[in-house]
Amino acid sequence: MGEIEDAIERADREAFTKDPPKTLKGQIGFLIKQFGSAKAVAQELGVTADSVNRYRRGARKHARADVAAKIDDAVKARWQPLVRKRRQKQAAASGGITVETRARFGYSAAVGTTDDGRFRRLTVHLPATYAQRLFDARDTGASDQEMRGIIAEGFKEVYFQDGGGRAMGLSDVEINDIDYLDLDY
Repeated sequence: MGEIEDAIERADREAFTKDPPKTLKGQIGFLIKQFGSAKAVAQELGVTADSVNRYRRGARKHARADVAAKIDDAVKARWQPLVRKRRQKQAAASGGITVETRARFGYSAAVGTTDDGRFRRLTVHLPATYAQRLFDARDTGASDQEMRGIIAEGFKEVYFQDGGGRAMGLSDVEINDIDYLDLDY
């Protein structure tokens, strides 16, 4: 995995917005929504559909220890991907993404300007369009270099050109020698 993909994974793990259901009834209810039926949940857990329905109704308050562990594992395995997907969708729709990095930035600019690369420590909030492009690139298996390009383009627009208010002669921004890179959304 590349540096950008690692940063997205870290941001996903840190984005645990809501704990999964804790009660047996709540966990079974969640699993039934995920699997579509009590029978499918029963097959996954290795119990009868009647047992699953008793858990769902609250007629049976506690499961055997081995079944309780299976229920807990099944809920955790399915809960976090939903939370991640929801957070990414929100970032891509409206929230945007914050990139914090220390890296060497170089750029191409008009003759007579300073375009030598130098280390900068930056924390920049990129608009939702860049978040969407970054998630789409990762989902389609883009290389780390391609994802760096998306972030560099966002830095060019938001930081270096200040949304069109300065440095309009700036053509390309490159990110090299990344010390660290963290994302938050």
